[in-house]
Amino acid sequence: MREGQFALHYQPQVDEEKRLVGVEALLRWQHPNRGLLSPAEFIPFAEEKGLINSLGQWVLEAACIQLITWSLRPETAHLTIAINISAREFCHPDFVARMLAVVDRLGADPRKLILEFTERVMFGTMDETITKMTALKARGVCFSLDDFGIGYSSLAYLKSMPLDQLKIDRSFVRDLLTNPADAVIVRTIIALGQSLGMVVLAEGVETEAQRSFLVNHGCRAYQGFLFGRPGPVEDLGLGVRSNQATDCSTPKMAKPRAKWKQSANWQDRV
Repeated sequence: MREGQFALHYQPQVDEEKRLVGVEALLRWQHPNRGLLSPAEFIPFAEEKGLINSLGQWVLEAACIQLITWSLRPETAHLTIAINISAREFCHPDFVARMLAVVDRLGADPRKLILEFTERVMFGTMDETITKMTALKARGVCFSLDDFGIGYSSLAYLKSMPLDQLKIDRSFVRDLLTNPADAVIVRTIIALGQSLGMVVLAEGVETEAQRSFLVNHGCRAYQGFLFGRPGPVEDLGLGVRSNQATDCSTPKMAKPRAKWKQSANWQDRV
């Protein structure tokens, strides 16, 4: 891995007044030959080669540094950052210790950090999942269940977890105005989240009509192209530049960089 090839792009998350309340951080790789790549194009390879933990730590550090930058200004101090956690990363025995070590070392506010999981992560080994989540929750870290509704969630497990947020999968939001079944599912997820004391965030909101439906049925948080596409932090229009290009290019990345080079022609395989 070479310096400067990875960066975080941010997609806005807004409330019912369209005010920015946070962002989802999305990893991007500026491939020297193929241009800008999304995680779907390289995360499987990183997991296969055992590099996901190093890459995940880079994302966490970059997000924490951005939170610290925002905390210095009253108009951005309230913003949260959600980062995605892979199954293999979460299952590492030192996951909690590594997470907290980064947060403590950098001095970021853990209450502004949201860890996003899919149901694949959440329902691997339930006892271990709850133990790890509880340890992080005790320090203020928040949790979001991503792509909710497309897996096989157990409601008994759902009520046992210290979740803060449910994210309605974009596949339901896309057709909620034309497909009665999708509309019912969306309304049910909103009611379920509210009854469990969680924030419900709808992904993939692209039109005002979709937003109006969600508002009218009690959804109070949204993410989608209607409010902004993923992009560099400067695209958020906050007047605060990212520090990740300098602060995250630290000597700690030297070891992961060496590991990436061990895989022959890895840049051409993803």
